[in-house]
Amino acid sequence: MPLMFDAKDDLLAKIRLGEDSVLALKTVRFRGDRVDAPSREDLADELAAFANSRDGVLVLGVDDKTREIVGVPFDRLDAVESLAREVCNDSIVPPLSASVIRMELPDAAGNHRAIVKIDVPRSLFVHRSPSGYFHRLGSSKREMSPDLLARLFQQRSQSRLIRFDEQIVAGARITDLDPALCERFRGSRSRDSFDDLLHKLAMARLDGDNVWRPTVAGVLLGSREPRRWLPNAYIQAVAYRGTGIVPDGEGSDTYQLNAKDLDGPLDQQILDACQFVFRNMTVEASKHLGRHDRPQYDMEAVFEAVVNAVAHRDYSIYGSKIRLRMFRDRLELSSPGSLPNTMSIDSLPYRQAARNEAIASLLARCPVPSDERAIETARSTMMDRRGEGVSIILDRGTRHAGVPPVYRTIDDSELVLTIYAPRKPEPASV
Repeated sequence: MPLMFDAKDDLLAKIRLGEDSVLALKTVRFRGDRVDAPSREDLADELAAFANSRDGVLVLGVDDKTREIVGVPFDRLDAVESLAREVCNDSIVPPLSASVIRMELPDAAGNHRAIVKIDVPRSLFVHRSPSGYFHRLGSSKREMSPDLLARLFQQRSQSRLIRFDEQIVAGARITDLDPALCERFRGSRSRDSFDDLLHKLAMARLDGDNVWRPTVAGVLLGSREPRRWLPNAYIQAVAYRGTGIVPDGEGSDTYQLNAKDLDGPLDQQILDACQFVFRNMTVEASKHLGRHDRPQYDMEAVFEAVVNAVAHRDYSIYGSKIRLRMFRDRLELSSPGSLPNTMSIDSLPYRQAARNEAIASLLARCPVPSDERAIETARSTMMDRRGEGVSIILDRGTRHAGVPPVYRTIDDSELVLTIYAPRKPEPASV
């Protein structure tokens, strides 16, 4: 089980910053020999909210308003730890696995105070606490909407984790898959039947009636029209004239240079997205020491960015699509879903985690067309499994523009990548 802020200095620094999506603080009060606050219900709601969201820490013995370390009396630590364990086992369904750790931290006067730190890992299950189903949003817990709750149940099985891209698509049949699209994933030595091939590639599974049905991955890469079953599985591409989506004074009828919805199998979406950028970006010519063309964006960085967006987006989020937006000074690629597992913005270049293992595996088998001018990559397939994509984006994007690309998250439900265009030199003064 991962431990967060295990070092005292790290925990103190985090407490000074206050509550956020991974930290909650609670003062402990007593009435006689028993804990009066926080209540069992409140404690259960907080812990379950972390488990339903991502790894988090609840510290008992710190004022959440002043961030003052008030501590827990040393002779009451047993009672506080017992309360935490009872809440995890008896007040949360299914029971929650958490680490309960006693620590000492200095208060403002330098006196050592005892606190109880509870590490809560992101769970494989959906947990219900006394007040309902909660998730963590910023510094507060929120009751989940029916849509969000349904999606979370879809993502996590009560017996084991079933990835969304390996789930059966309601209403889809094996005959809806295009054999030519599916057969391209067959290895040269494979002698499997068509059904067995789809099963091994996670493109199909047996349903409750023992009938083969396409999975999400199967529909996305093995059908000509994935949007027939997954309406938001496409890329919305728009090229704007100015630096924002609001007209820059040219008139409301001219602020968009081009707009197109890119659909079809995922690998075709990747090709079409790169072609969209290639055709709509500007190319500057320099005559210094001979003619030299400088495109607005490094196409290898763009290719890696689109592949990552398509491979790792959260396809379970209803109503959201990948958005590719080109501006005069930058390109923005917005992908539905938070970062997978315990990844953070800072760890993106160094860690590898696939939300959609089946989709990533299939893209690693998709060849890159050798005659496609809009595609620049040293690879022969759409994706590799070494996790080098983010590093390539940051390195090539920075070298090309002189400004590093930037990742950011919005409401813990969308990942946005901004790749900047080279800044034009200021005209020489006369």
